[in-house]
Amino acid sequence: MTKKKIVQVTALDSTMNGLIGRLNKETIEAGYEVHGVCSVSKYREKIESQGIILHDVKIDRAINIKSNVKSITKLIRVFKKIKPDIVHVHTPVAAVLGRIAAKIAGVPNIIYTAHGFYFHENMTKNKYLLFFYIEKYIGRFFTDYIFSQSKEDYELAKKFKFQKNNRYLYIGNGVDLDEKYNFNKMSKEQLNYIKKKHFIKEEELVVTFIGRLVKEKGILDFLQSYAELKNDNVKYIIIGDLPSSERDHQTYQKIDQFKNSNIHFTGRIDNVEEYLAISDVFCLPSYREGMPRSIIEAMAMKNAVIATNIRGAREEVIDGKTGFLVKLNSSKEIAQRVDELYENRRMLNEFKETGYHRAHELYNEKDVVEKQLEVFRRL
Repeated sequence: MTKKKIVQVTALDSTMNGLIGRLNKETIEAGYEVHGVCSVSKYREKIESQGIILHDVKIDRAINIKSNVKSITKLIRVFKKIKPDIVHVHTPVAAVLGRIAAKIAGVPNIIYTAHGFYFHENMTKNKYLLFFYIEKYIGRFFTDYIFSQSKEDYELAKKFKFQKNNRYLYIGNGVDLDEKYNFNKMSKEQLNYIKKKHFIKEEELVVTFIGRLVKEKGILDFLQSYAELKNDNVKYIIIGDLPSSERDHQTYQKIDQFKNSNIHFTGRIDNVEEYLAISDVFCLPSYREGMPRSIIEAMAMKNAVIATNIRGAREEVIDGKTGFLVKLNSSKEIAQRVDELYENRRMLNEFKETGYHRAHELYNEKDVVEKQLEVFRRL
């Protein structure tokens, strides 16, 4: 019997390897032939070792008519050659180009996962409407199924009829709670090593940020908050770097001025879970998110969370129960909340425990993957 073919489309191979890695793995285990289409750089070997047939197609993350048309043309060729049963697209620009190409190539089933619609409440009205209508009409005329990670996006897509056949599925988001983000499996020796490496004392409060070091992630707001803290026994750990595909280099250049003995930059690391295990508070002061996985990772590793009151974050964080929701661009409010958690350890521990149970109740990656596989089977 010929295997059914599924093509996964992302802009970057890092997304193919990380964000949809488990989905790809379990899709192969379920008996499908999985093809990955993306801009290939350093993850080729890792992706292909999982059994994925990789196709290198340059896909810009920005709107650039000349480059975008080239990508669509190449995608059409790849899809016609593979003849897939399903094309499943991810990330904003790749999702638009991939769906147009799949429709032209005659792919029978086109699925779009909205990891977070590109338009959001903090855009100017004109910019919001532009991207709103792009999402709506590409959804209606080039998409057979819309998966949504955020409940807000799910409700909005249904309300404004982004899908003419009424095929929507709220899949949520999740992380690997069994192995990678299992708090009880952390090695005490390794955690102690990390504490010693960063000179973390027992009485210090550790606050962690994870993300791309760009303005829209709120990194400058987070770093500026350190100077506004009342308490000295606080350490900030910043995990992440500036991917080569990013356009915001100005923010990265400003970061050097914040480096001191209590603000540690790790760069991109593979043991994020261990750093979260030695952390007390996770801070994500982002301006735009879909359904942030980093908050789920932090809750699973028993962190209280401070996050901006935006889509996705406000779905995951219960204000006053698992952490605090703060205003955008407010380093002062971030500092106030960090100080509050430093001074009230009972509240801090309650937030940690409540967040940990919430992560296990709602955000298990295996459940998210199973919902998608069920649709693949039906199609």
